Parts: sequence; C-alpha cells; structure tokens
Amino acid sequence: MENDNLAKEINKNWTDIYYLLHYKHQENLSHQVIRLLQHIKKIGNCSVSELAELLDVTHNTASEHIKRLTSKGLVVKKRSSNDERRVVISLTDNGELELHKHTHLDESKLNKVLDNLSVEEKNQVEQAFSLLRKEVIKCFS
Repeated sequence: MENDNLAKEINKNWTDIYYLLHYKHQENLSHQVIRLLQHIKKIGNCSVSELAELLDVTHNTASEHIKRLTSKGLVVKKRSSNDERRVVISLTDNGELELHKHTHLDESKLNKVLDNLSVEEKNQVEQAFSLLRKEVIKCFS
C-alpha cells in the first residue's frame, strides 16, 4: 500500500479508536491547553517562555494560559531549585489526572476490546503500536 493511502487508513482507524474509547471529559480544556500540559509532562519543569515558544504565542499569552491553569489547580509555578531567578511550571496531581483523561484511552473500555482478541492478535496490536511509536520518536525527538 502506498504511504499516502496507508497514512489515511491509519488516521481513519485511529480516529475511530479514539472516538469510541476516550474517557468522558469532566474538565473542558482547549487543544492548546492540552498541548501545554503534554509538554510540561514530557519535558518536566518549563518556563513560560518555553511554553510560549511551543505554542508560537507571546510571553503574555502563555502567561495568561498559565494563570488560568493555576486557578484550575492543574499547574503550579515555583522558583527553580537550580536558579532562584527562574520560575518553572509543573503539573499538579490534578493536572496529571486531567491530562491522562484528555490524551489516553479509557483502559476499562480498551480491556473490554482486548478480551475479544486472541493472544496472537493482542501481540500483533502491541507490536504494531510499539513499532510505530519507536519510529515516531526516532523521526521527531
């Protein structure tokens, strides 16, 4: 199968999987906010400047996002232990939970699906996702 067609098939399959297996969202968070939370989770403590660069917005706009996330209890701002002049943003436990709900599949739903697969099929699914993840990391990290 040609790469363009394969990419379309993967996207079609992924969007159906995510649509049917995602958690119900309790907290209404924008795509930009989810990207900020993901970045903080993957990178660790981040500065407002780093987050502004990620979103390609001004420092003030990123700062406003952080103020709203702080008021919702999703992130905290604190002084860096390495450099007291630097303020860093990190996720709270609630921020970790909301990020999980907005970016992961509902494991109880997924387990229900996996119960219907043979051991060989489960291994194929795991191997396919592992291979795809490995190549994504190699290409974009």
